[in-house]
This record gives sequence, structure tokens and C-alpha cells, in this order.
Amino acid sequence: MSTQRTLDVGPEAAGSLDAYWMPFTANRWFRDHPKLITGARGVRYTTSDGRELLDSAAGLWCSNAGHCHPHIVEAVQRQAASFDYAMSFQLGHPEAFRLAERLAALAPDDLDRVFFTNSGSEAADTALKIALAWQRQRGEGGRTRLVGRERGYHGAGFGGISVGGLGNNRKAWPSALLAGVDHLPHTHDPARMAFSRGQPEWGAQLADDLERLVALHGPGTIAAVIVEPAAGSGGVIVPPVGYLQRLRELCTEHGILLIFDEVITGFGRVGHGFGAERFGVTPDIICCAKGLTSAMVPMGAVIVREEIFEAFMTGPAHAVELFHGYTYSGHPLATAAAHAALDVYETEDLFAQARDLEAQFEARIHGLKQRAPITDIRNIGLMGGIDLEPDPDAPGARGMMVFERAFERGLVVRTSGDTIALSPPLVITPRELDELFDLLGEALDGID
Repeated sequence: MSTQRTLDVGPEAAGSLDAYWMPFTANRWFRDHPKLITGARGVRYTTSDGRELLDSAAGLWCSNAGHCHPHIVEAVQRQAASFDYAMSFQLGHPEAFRLAERLAALAPDDLDRVFFTNSGSEAADTALKIALAWQRQRGEGGRTRLVGRERGYHGAGFGGISVGGLGNNRKAWPSALLAGVDHLPHTHDPARMAFSRGQPEWGAQLADDLERLVALHGPGTIAAVIVEPAAGSGGVIVPPVGYLQRLRELCTEHGILLIFDEVITGFGRVGHGFGAERFGVTPDIICCAKGLTSAMVPMGAVIVREEIFEAFMTGPAHAVELFHGYTYSGHPLATAAAHAALDVYETEDLFAQARDLEAQFEARIHGLKQRAPITDIRNIGLMGGIDLEPDPDAPGARGMMVFERAFERGLVVRTSGDTIALSPPLVITPRELDELFDLLGEALDGID
């Protein structure tokens, strides 16, 4: 029987740590080393004991406009007081349609039809379902295979973990993974790319592995390829120069849909509305979430080409064209938050601010190279990854040590195993960015 741990946040919120099964968390460790956040504003959190912490992760890649931005707060409060919910099955509310128009205008080229979800996981699964259904709709029903990429992350649903390439996310459910899924190799080769600044010059040819999969499975069997333009949760893996362009060429040549999972790279993380713009490659489908509402209310979206949408608009006008959706698709509160977040990105010119800060971010993150046993550092936009050399007797221990040491010094970092991932809010100032790296450097000092 476990010993009950008490929440120490004041008598008005007394309780236990035991009932909540936390996601992607070492629950036993947390209960022995609890870290409770009770407030947030801008680029800082407040802890239950009144300390301030600088947030180097933008929540979880998502609070792009900073925490509790007053314009977004006001929009959600106003919406909650006037209109809470109506189903989106055979009903609609005007702001959801207006939001779809704004997203279509932000997306590249003819990606101008938007399907709303509630998270990145749902967006990825929705995109995969649309891709399979579209191939069938156009008479290519034999295209049932999906291709992901090693070290890719596409959420925690069964579709997402099937096309995803992170072993720990898959190994507990081998019998439930989607059939007919294959994977491209990841694009991180430390022997050729270590300590690259921005996009590595080597590696475009790794996209050619898609030719091998087409030959292996047959040219008419693959429905879609899904990749993150720059991988986030797999360790901030930056695409080599020309890689995404080559992948686009091969997908077009073989009739395969190209899906960009932009849940992390969307809404300014790489200095543009979408990574597609940053890298100059237009996919057929974009998944987004996180920064869409700056994390104020959960929301995701799938943006598709016009021709994909139109392929379903057949048959009787009264008939449902796609049997898919969610109770909270286009939820009024999420819609209000998204409108307000897009307002902030535009009025405060945050995408340009991210571009302006990129050189400082790059210089400071690579300046950490000698501060600890570090095997690689990668960066693009306002996202970066630092690989610590693992302790051979305790993989992940060094990453956890840095997390704890940073927290003690007033900094929240995101660690996954022995990789530190940085993705500060876009509203961070140059002075605050220097503070972030100064604190992280202190946390790294003495790690051996």
C-alpha cells in the first residue's frame, strides 16, 4: 500500500497526490519530488511555494503567445459568458467558419478546407483517416499503407503511435498497432551532422528510402506519408537541406499524399505561420494544434487541399460525406481562444520576433557545448535539442538531473531521456533569453 502524499498548496486546496495518474510522467518520482504550478503569466510560472520559474518550453511547445495573455483571456471569458456550446453535427456557429477562413488564409497555396479537432493526437488520426478515405474515394482503394518516420511523434492515439517512430510509445500495444504501416529512416546522423547550426547540409538523399518502400510494397499501395517538418518530441531533429523537397517530389510522382504534422512547428515556432512556409514545401495536408490557441483551450485542426475536400462532395446533398468527427469539434471557447491567439500573433508580429531571436538562440544554445558531457546540439527557429551523453548504467538519469537542477535555479526545461528540448514562448525578450541560457548553463555545470 502506498503512503498518501499531501498537497501543500494552502488549506483551501488541501488534498492528496495519489489519485491523479499523470501522463508521460515518472509518477513515483514525482510523488517523492512534487513540483506544483499554481500560476503563470508571460514567460514565467509561479509555484505553490511562491517561487518564480522561467518557462523554456512554452508549456509543452504550445504557449507561443506566453501564459495568460490578456487578449486571449478576455476573449475566452467573454465567450464563456455568452455561448458555451452547440453541437457541430448539422449545426454550426459563425466564429468556427470565420476561424476556418483565417487558417486557410495562413496555410500555403490551396490548403483551404479545415476540419477541427481537440488536440494534435486527434489531428494526426483525422489526417490519416482522411488520406485513406480520399484514396478510396478516387478509386485507389488498394492504397491502404501509411508511412511514418523513425523517431517521429504523431500523438498518443493508435493511429499516431502506429505511424510514429518512438519505441517506448509503441511497445506496450503491439497487437493494436495499425496494419500495413512502414517507416522511413530518421534524419539524425551524429557522425555527419553533429552540432549543425540550422539545417544540416548532408542528408537530403535519406528521402530516397521512400523509393525502396514503393518498390517493396508495390507502387499502388501507399496512401500517405506523414512527417514533422522538424521533429520535436523525438529530440528536435532538423530536416537536411533539400530533404523535404525530395520527399515532396517522390510523393507527387507516386500518387502519395504528403502530410505535415505541424502541431509543434505551426504558429511561429520556426519563424513562420507553418514550417511549410519556412522550408518552402507545400504538403497535401497539415495537422496543427498547440499554438493554435496558445494552449489557452485545447484545439487542433487538419487543413487539406481543395481537391481532397471536393472528392467527398458527391452523392445526395442530404447525406453525410465523411463519417468522422468529435463532440467538441470547433468548440466555441476554443474558437474564441484561437481567434484571439491569431490576433496576438499578428498585432505583436510574433512570427517576425521569433525570426529576429533565432540568431541569438542559436549562438547561446551552441555556446553550451563545453558545459557538460554533450554529444550533439541542434536548432531551428526557436526550438533546440541538446543530447547529453547517457550514463551507461542509468540511461535518462543525466536528463533528470538537469531537469531537477534547472528547477532549483528557477528554470523549467523539457527533458526526454537524456535529451533537453528548448522551445521558449515567442514573446520572450532578448534579456530573458539570455537569462534562460545562463540558468541552463548553471544546471549543466558539474554534470559528469
